[in-house]
Amino acid sequence: MFRYVIQRLLLFIPTFFIISLVAFGLSKIAPGDPVEVITKGTGGSGNTGNMQDKEASEQAYRQTAERLGLHLPVFYFSLKTQATPDTLYKVIRLDERENLQELIAQYGNWEGISAYYQQIKKVEKQSLQLPADSVYHESKKKIRNQLRELYVSAQTAKINTLLNNIAQETQQNPALQQHPIAAEVQQLQQNYQYLRTHATPMKNYIPSLAWNGWNNQYHRWITHFLRGDFGMSYIDNRPVSAKIWDAVRWTLLINVVSLTISYLLSIVLGVWSAVRKGTLSDQISTALLFVLYSLPSFWVATILIVFFTSPEYGMNFFPPGQVTDLPSDAPFMKRFFDIAYHLFLPILCITYGSLAFISRQMRGGMLSVLKQDYIRTARAKGLSEDQVVWKHAFRNSLFPIITLFAAIFPATIAGSVVIEVIYSIPGMGMLTLNSITARDWPVVFTVLLFAAALTMIGNLVADLLYALVDPRVSFGKK
Repeated sequence: MFRYVIQRLLLFIPTFFIISLVAFGLSKIAPGDPVEVITKGTGGSGNTGNMQDKEASEQAYRQTAERLGLHLPVFYFSLKTQATPDTLYKVIRLDERENLQELIAQYGNWEGISAYYQQIKKVEKQSLQLPADSVYHESKKKIRNQLRELYVSAQTAKINTLLNNIAQETQQNPALQQHPIAAEVQQLQQNYQYLRTHATPMKNYIPSLAWNGWNNQYHRWITHFLRGDFGMSYIDNRPVSAKIWDAVRWTLLINVVSLTISYLLSIVLGVWSAVRKGTLSDQISTALLFVLYSLPSFWVATILIVFFTSPEYGMNFFPPGQVTDLPSDAPFMKRFFDIAYHLFLPILCITYGSLAFISRQMRGGMLSVLKQDYIRTARAKGLSEDQVVWKHAFRNSLFPIITLFAAIFPATIAGSVVIEVIYSIPGMGMLTLNSITARDWPVVFTVLLFAAALTMIGNLVADLLYALVDPRVSFGKK
């Protein structure tokens, strides 16, 4: 068995690597700019009116991007085309980089695209250096608005319109005609025309492979993850590990209690129902369990809140939500009973569905074992029914619910989104939902990796439980 465990653990490495690649890939294609989310939009170009404000804004954006590792190449290598440069990742702003990628897809001429992009920056610099008096104010505002759109525009018609608007603004204002910005705008138009006339779109069809080295975003992310550093939340700048710990303790408490109750009751109820197969009691229990399994948890949770937490129906026996009303420094036993009082209904909602399903699996497994030849032999030897059921049949009938454990185990950490939202429980389900809504991707993908790791661990634990239940189970080759 030791050899089998080592083999499975070694198999976890490539499996976890593939899952981490999927999670990392999803994080890269997730909508939104992480820097803009963190800085609440104050790290972009914004509406700054002078060069100092612009430089300070860009500095803030770059510092945040570097803290997130966004200034590095994405992966160890890049599978690209000859039209795409190896250093495109050095364009820190996400919207500008995506626009450059669109231009590359259209024209393929990176030298021309780069010259055009740098010329936009020169024109912008000149516009920011314009005096803030009334002679330049309106023109300065219009030119900067056009430039902001130019940074993220790739359609030919729109770019031509924007360039013509900027040129027209400089030509109509006599003061701008004598300013260096006029020559820079003219050069910008020439750069764009050169880009179009010297396009090399065929380069987009020639593949190219570039090695980026070990200092890349994925390597930084996965090594930090393995060290327990899951990054910082985009929303409140708290460590993701702290947010997950605050949430996971409530989810673990609810689900471990629910799972324990479900398994203990399911085993007894499943065996009892299998032994009494076809009797009236078996039919009644089967019908009741089928009804329980058919009831949606969100509906039951809502009904329990309406009838058992509201004074309107005279049955306000339980609080409508939260986990406790007491401060953290309250006596232990007082907090224990208060938490149990608050969590009774959520645990009930999670338990009843698991109880119905697991007990039916236990009944099916027990019925299958009771038909085996060795059970008939045990009865022929004169063993009592209790000895036949609990000593010979019970252990072998546990296989179905052990298999279920591998699927249920990750859920003890992931939590129940519906129940936690309805009862306002600050657990993993609520945290994941809020993080997805707020696009707090470090939290979302950390939970994803934890769920994947727990799934693998659950499968391993299930395999080991097979051998514990039945020593005849062998993990070696025959």
